[in-house]
Amino acid sequence: MAERMTYLLVDGENIDATLGTSILGRRPRPEERPRWDRLLEWAERAFDQDVTGLFFLAATTELPTSFVQALLAIGFKPIPLSGEGKIVDIAIQRTAEALVDREADVVLVSHDGDFVDQVSALADGSRQVGIIGFTEFVNAQFRSLPGVRIFDLEYDLGAFNSALPRTRVIPIDEFDPLDFL
Repeated sequence: MAERMTYLLVDGENIDATLGTSILGRRPRPEERPRWDRLLEWAERAFDQDVTGLFFLAATTELPTSFVQALLAIGFKPIPLSGEGKIVDIAIQRTAEALVDREADVVLVSHDGDFVDQVSALADGSRQVGIIGFTEFVNAQFRSLPGVRIFDLEYDLGAFNSALPRTRVIPIDEFDPLDFL
């Protein structure tokens, strides 16, 4: 049997849309996007095991060949998808459902509440489960799932080369008044 590993499931469109719409107020420039290699490196350190990074892409009109090549070069497995509807969400949901039967840890990179049922099924106590995103935009239903840890893409992972224009929302269990006095 293979050694236990971590699966990193990336909904890049969701992260990009949140970054553009909710944080920058415009389409992100390449240098403003996350450094995806840092997510793989962080997950290996945080979970102390090998990581398989699956990056789901909607390729309904044109495959972003240079981006796919860059993902391959840093160690991701790009998964280009075509079809109607929310194809990336459907593929991530199916992948998460398949992982329920594996001895593996799982980290979802998305804010999307469409994955709450799948993440809930994974959070069965037999594995580590995490959500990575901008914490203030992560769907609130993830916070109520026992055992699911939420990590901030900017503050916890350091996935950006420069600070983003946002104010960090402090979870109450991390609040220390001495930081402000």
